[in-house]
Amino acid sequence: MRNIDLSPLYRSFIGFDHLASMIDTASRNEKQSSYPPYNIELLAEDKYRITMAVAGFAKDEVNIEVHENTLQVIGRKPAKEDQSAERKFLHKGISERNFERKFQLGDHVKVLAADLENGLLHVDLERLVPESKKPRKIEIGSKLIENS
Repeated sequence: MRNIDLSPLYRSFIGFDHLASMIDTASRNEKQSSYPPYNIELLAEDKYRITMAVAGFAKDEVNIEVHENTLQVIGRKPAKEDQSAERKFLHKGISERNFERKFQLGDHVKVLAADLENGLLHVDLERLVPESKKPRKIEIGSKLIENS
């Protein structure tokens, strides 16, 4: 395993502490299972959809949370109370196991809606860049404002 020293980034780039810490976080190998499978679609220029296959889960068994720039989808099946009435499977291909999946969201990405239909969980996202953060054109030859 390679360890990358990012301390030169902290010294060289003024005001980019957040970027350097994001790179540092991304370089750590956080193990995440491949269950449940998911797709990420680009619907429009700034609109996205995450679709997760959560067969066997009801709406009240799936929890979606956003904390800072992390979207977390958690599926929890209730504990079985009566083990004697448990079904006997000849083949069990639908897992129905508990899961936790995290997605790192970019700056200004907001979760708009979520829907569970036909075993697919759809989470719609949109990047809403505020006007103050959008690029603006600076005219050459404009007067400088002097401090009074």
